[in-house]
Formats: sequence, C-alpha cells, structure tokens
Amino acid sequence: MTTLTGIGYDSHRLTDGRRLVIGGVEIPHERGLDGHSDSDVLAHALIDALLGAAGLGDIGEHFPDTDERWRDADSIQLLEAVAAMVSARGMTMVNVDCTVIMEAPKLAPHRQAIRRRLAEAVGLEMKRVNVKASTGERMGFVGRGEGVAALAVAALYEPG
Repeated sequence: MTTLTGIGYDSHRLTDGRRLVIGGVEIPHERGLDGHSDSDVLAHALIDALLGAAGLGDIGEHFPDTDERWRDADSIQLLEAVAAMVSARGMTMVNVDCTVIMEAPKLAPHRQAIRRRLAEAVGLEMKRVNVKASTGERMGFVGRGEGVAALAVAALYEPG
C-alpha cells in the first residue's frame, strides 16, 4: 500500500447577514462567512486536502464559484461527494487533522459536534478526525476579526 497525503487551506471574510457554519455545524454568532456556497472554511479546507491526496485537483475545479449550481451549497454535501470520489478510485481514508483559525466565537463548545459531522461526511470513525482551534493573536485579518481561516491534512491509503 502507498500512503498519500494532502493539505488544504481556505479563508473567508466575516460579514453581516450570513450564518456561521464551521465543519457542518452552525455556530451562533452575529456574523457569518461570505462566499458563494455556505462558505464553510473547514469543509472547504478538508475537501482540498482530500482532493490533493488523491491527485484530483482542487475544490475550484469540481465546484467553481462561477457555477450557480453551487450558490448557497451545503459544503458538507460537497465533502461527501469528494469522499465518494476518493473511495471510487480505490483509496481508503486513514485520518484527517484540521485547524480552524478565528478570534471569536470560541470553537471549543462545538468541537465534538464538528468532529462528528466531519467523520460522518467522510466515513471515518471520530477517533480518526481531529479538529483544533487557534487564533490570530490579534494579528492579520483573522486577528482583527475580519475573517476565518482553516487548514486540513488528509491521509489516504492506495492499494499497491
């Protein structure tokens, strides 16, 4: 077997009048993430990590923001579609590790729900899905509370 790894990154601006969805979980907050779909930065980063590990390009190739089919799309459904693509190529997911970078609100109260939602979407046991939180230490766009960023790493096995 060959081990394959991929990394994903995404960021979105915080704006009024939108829901804040992180890892498929709606988090109460006065602002949400701006973008074409539901703007779930964590799901988007994980999608890119899986696509990268599988050598299948990136999220923009599969779900372009110029395509109205993806307007307000549920990013967990997009993640499920990517997990199915990976599986169809004969690859098996091993684990995923994710970091969300935002100043507020605190992610800790929602971390287990996010892990559960991501694990269900990609077909892994929860113990194989890790979610961490960090801040921008009041530096940059994250630190000023202007947006949220996320990183994800995915490991896959491919039969020899």
